[in-house]
Amino acid sequence: MPGPIRRLLRDLLKIGDGVRFITRRRTAVDPSVQVSTSLFLILRRMRAPLITLIIIFTVSVFGLTLIPGRDANGQPYRMGFFDAFYFMSYTATTIGFGEIPHTFTYGQRMWVVVTIYLTVIGWAYALGSLLTLIQDRAFRVSLRMQRFSRTVAHLGEPFLLIAGYGRTGELLARSFDGLGRQVVIVNASEARIEALDMDTYQVDIPALVSDAGNPHILAAAGLDHPLCEGVLAMTNDDEVNLAITMAAALMRPELPVVARTVSTVIADRMQAFGTPTVVNPFDRFGNHLRIVLRAPASYQLLEWLEAGPGALLPERSQPPVDGQWVVCGYGRFGREVIIDLRAEGLQVTVIDPNASPVDSDDTPDDGVRVVVGDASEPGVHTRARDRGRRGIRRRNRQRHHKSVSARSRSPSEP
Repeated sequence: MPGPIRRLLRDLLKIGDGVRFITRRRTAVDPSVQVSTSLFLILRRMRAPLITLIIIFTVSVFGLTLIPGRDANGQPYRMGFFDAFYFMSYTATTIGFGEIPHTFTYGQRMWVVVTIYLTVIGWAYALGSLLTLIQDRAFRVSLRMQRFSRTVAHLGEPFLLIAGYGRTGELLARSFDGLGRQVVIVNASEARIEALDMDTYQVDIPALVSDAGNPHILAAAGLDHPLCEGVLAMTNDDEVNLAITMAAALMRPELPVVARTVSTVIADRMQAFGTPTVVNPFDRFGNHLRIVLRAPASYQLLEWLEAGPGALLPERSQPPVDGQWVVCGYGRFGREVIIDLRAEGLQVTVIDPNASPVDSDDTPDDGVRVVVGDASEPGVHTRARDRGRRGIRRRNRQRHHKSVSARSRSPSEP
């Protein structure tokens, strides 16, 4: 439902229509935020190969300076450190230049042969370690994290932080992008971030594959950035949304927070941290369902107002007012829908394969009948329809008996 979501968040975050408002001034960002572990990871993984190369190079240079040679006149001489270092530099890098400053003796050539094989072994060890490091997942994650944090830190316009890029997060991103707003996205699913990269948006959206419940990840995503305008916790995990709300309340108490949850307990915990706007999609769906059942014209107007500027007037719904309702599924969402339907005085029959025998008993007082079975089977729907009809007839008889009893107990008129 992109229209209601867009209108709700525009009101909560005070976002207006029109083009993107670009701020040219650059903000000062704490350099400690951008400190990456990539360099430390490289040094830690490449420490042994680099030490091996340094030792081989040092021993080779010292050996060339100690082994005596002869100059062009046949006089003995010893190679200096600079000449030995220069010779080993182009020899160890496989460039090759020649024997300097004079032709080598057999002793020097024998030592050079040994150093050549040693440097080949050292380079092979270093290159193998480097390729292993490049393929290491932790190294790639650190590079991605460094690039992401640098991109967010250099944002020069106000932005919104969206945690979670599911169906709701995608609708929000598209709505804000249509309004000309910059967003930053953090999501735990790599497939969803790849889908984000392939989507067509007006601007590039910084996105990171990571756990949004980690405060360090939120800080890298711009939670403490001075241009961050609000946080939207839209993951499918209520505990993660609670952690995001807590982190935002502690790090940026003045920042507007909109959090999604389907648990009343988690909603109460969120309300204990600052003043977040908690949205329960089950309750919102139930409220809209009750409006469309009670006042279809009001719901038609609500849809039209929430659709945004330029939207056409939708058709008016014509929901049934009599008969029974069949709800397939008795989970959390099904229970919330049943509560709203019963609040409107409607008869409800539930089809669920995991319902207990107690739930499947006919209880005429609560107006709910439970049928144990698979909703995809036609016979189950027939049983649900028959059981609902029996429940309606039983309820009508009880109402008739109660009305007759009430009239019989009332005093006779003069």
